[in-house]
Amino acid sequence: MKNPHSLQHQFLIAMPNLDETWFAKTVIYVIEDNDKATTGLVINKMHSLNVTQILEHFHIHADSQRPELQAPILMGGPVDMERGFILHQPAGEWQNTVALADQLNLTVSEDFLQAIAHGEAPQDYLICLGLSTWGKGQLAGEIQRNSWLTAPYNASLLFDTEVESRWKVALGMLGVSPEFLSAEAGHA
Repeated sequence: MKNPHSLQHQFLIAMPNLDETWFAKTVIYVIEDNDKATTGLVINKMHSLNVTQILEHFHIHADSQRPELQAPILMGGPVDMERGFILHQPAGEWQNTVALADQLNLTVSEDFLQAIAHGEAPQDYLICLGLSTWGKGQLAGEIQRNSWLTAPYNASLLFDTEVESRWKVALGMLGVSPEFLSAEAGHA
């Protein structure tokens, strides 16, 4: 049974007190949140690489003139930055895929990259290098210190919103305007 307080399949939205850190103005999709750890992928921090360059790294030939191959790769987090993770919908038949929720899937196999090269991948996908992790109780403490807001999953934010706009759009989903944010936690 899933923990009712789990942040799994939700977004974390960075607050101003993270502005001097790696996580400044990030939005993170939470893949897993249990009593041992939390794992997520930053969905709005661009890497210097694009899809074509990742394919070249794996010696996968593709027509680099296709516009979708110029899409940016994202920096999923500061941990294991050489590992790749692909969030996508719908599922498809890939060698190493985990179904998450709401038709969202996570794939970590090269056959998905082959499908991208051949124009056979789903339209909705994000490639992230690295991931974000927190140990037991660490994220809860950061939320208590006003480091993160949480928001429900929204496929449009993940796949239809420009990468550069995702932080502001995520805040807007909560009715929050960035200029009114404060690094100070409120206490009643």
